[in-house]
Amino acid sequence: MFHLFTHNDLDGIGCGILAKLAFKDQVRVRYNSVSGLDFQVERFLERAKKDDFIIVTDLSVNEKNTERINEYYKKTGKAKLIDHHKTALHFNEYEWGSVKVEYEDGRLTAATSLFYEYLVANGQLESSPAVEEFVELVRLYDTWEWEKNNKETAKRLNDLFFMISIEDFEERMAGRLQQSDSFSFDEFETKILDMEENKIERYVRRKRREMVQTFIDSKCVGIVHAENYHSELGNELGKENPHLDYIAIMNVGGKKISLRTIHDHIDLSEVAGQFGGGGHAKASGCPLTDHAYQLFVAEAFRIEPMKPDAFRNQYNLKGAEKGCYYENHFEDQFFVYQVGENKWCMDRNGKMVGQTFTTFDEAVYYLKRNHSAWLARDEQYVDYLSQTLIQSIKKEQTNEYGKLTEKDTSFVPYEPIVHASEQEDRPLSH
Repeated sequence: MFHLFTHNDLDGIGCGILAKLAFKDQVRVRYNSVSGLDFQVERFLERAKKDDFIIVTDLSVNEKNTERINEYYKKTGKAKLIDHHKTALHFNEYEWGSVKVEYEDGRLTAATSLFYEYLVANGQLESSPAVEEFVELVRLYDTWEWEKNNKETAKRLNDLFFMISIEDFEERMAGRLQQSDSFSFDEFETKILDMEENKIERYVRRKRREMVQTFIDSKCVGIVHAENYHSELGNELGKENPHLDYIAIMNVGGKKISLRTIHDHIDLSEVAGQFGGGGHAKASGCPLTDHAYQLFVAEAFRIEPMKPDAFRNQYNLKGAEKGCYYENHFEDQFFVYQVGENKWCMDRNGKMVGQTFTTFDEAVYYLKRNHSAWLARDEQYVDYLSQTLIQSIKKEQTNEYGKLTEKDTSFVPYEPIVHASEQEDRPLSH
């Protein structure tokens, strides 16, 4: 009898479906959370018979269970661990361990794709176009390559997984993969998926107004509390706020944190590892430890949510030649304008900031990251212009840039300024 212990997400369920296609009624599949795996594995090893074959996919066992599985393998030769997380690479030291993070062509691996290749190579499952397409959809979603490759079907597959029970999902997928020459959704699934997309859009729209921004361990982080749609929420908030290094999605009830980023230079598996978690470079998770709670919940509680940029403006437009106007919760006024080719300047409360920028996006990146500002509505923009003679100000300040000395006090320092009234309440960077 085969015994598969796998994760309870789409990638883990993909492994379970493949196991049932390969072994049929000769396999027992257990879907586990990260924290629940070791208890199940330990209990199995205490009761295992000599003919039982243990397979672990998409998860890592702890040190004690690693030793137990190794002893079991020495006695029976019936153990296999297949994973694709960087934090599991040490299992390659064992004959029964097989961990691969990336293919030779640069594509990221998934547990489902690695398990499929293992089953086919050992003659336990025949390859087919439908199964291969299903496996690739799971891989694309789990590695977040679906967005780069514009493969919306992969995302919809994960949406469907969360909308129905695991048993129903398994039955639907297994039957389809056995009977069809290609993978597709049926009419019922298409209808409920369309309804779900509308629901997700409304949910994200509401949650984007609840996100706060702070610095944790020198990284600029957006924090939002949400129980559902973590991947969609993290992806949308990340794209809308590229100045943030990553998005932390808090599930206090479940005592978990989901981490998402759109940036290639950020490795969230390292961030999650600091709090006892792990995962991928762009999508990871960790338990909500006491230390994590203090950083992400307690200190962030005192911060006002970020306001989104105004999106129905006709005059106060991003990158406008005449300049655009930003505000923040400290009632600071920022005016960003161009004074020459590849040269953008910024005023803060009527004074020039001692920094120039080569592009508008660079200026806004600095502004949002250090001052949590947002593009104001047309009404505030018009009011600001009515109080300042913008044309004369731009002319005078452009001339001053060439005359200022290091001792000139009209510059505002480059470092962000914390208002005196906020000194005690504002969380410190970590």
